[in-house]
Amino acid sequence: MEVIPFEPTYAGAVLDLVVSIQRGEFGLDITSAQQPDLHDIPGFYRNGCGDFWIAVEDGRVVGTIALLDIGDRQGALRKMFVHRDVRGPAAGTASRLLEALLAHAGRAALRELFLGTTERFVAAHRFYRKHGFSEIDRRDLPPAFPVMHVDTRFFHRVVGAAP
Repeated sequence: MEVIPFEPTYAGAVLDLVVSIQRGEFGLDITSAQQPDLHDIPGFYRNGCGDFWIAVEDGRVVGTIALLDIGDRQGALRKMFVHRDVRGPAAGTASRLLEALLAHAGRAALRELFLGTTERFVAAHRFYRKHGFSEIDRRDLPPAFPVMHVDTRFFHRVVGAAP
């Protein structure tokens, strides 16, 4: 498995992975059409300090993570999804995706990262805490943070801070 910057040849596979996890595994009422960022990943994420990475195993997209530059040396972690077959500490897929994002954020001199997620992603909450994120109240998000309609839990991390 390798983590690489997004390539347009993987666009359909990224969309399929994200939507299948959102809808199929977690029953979220969200469609592909409600996620225009996934239809133009370079145009949406590769602005300022932003970027998008994928985990690829045997030619198959098994994970995604994105960094959206929201200004003021702050970023929003978005679209972190890992196929169920490669989840957990043994596979290390999520950790490797996050490491790629954190390394990029450090090189780009970002100060802070924020993320929003749903109540249902309990394992993700544990993962974020283990990797140095702290839960915060929605009122503590920066004004430029893009809250999704499914977001109910929010996390923050200082870039460069040890977990």
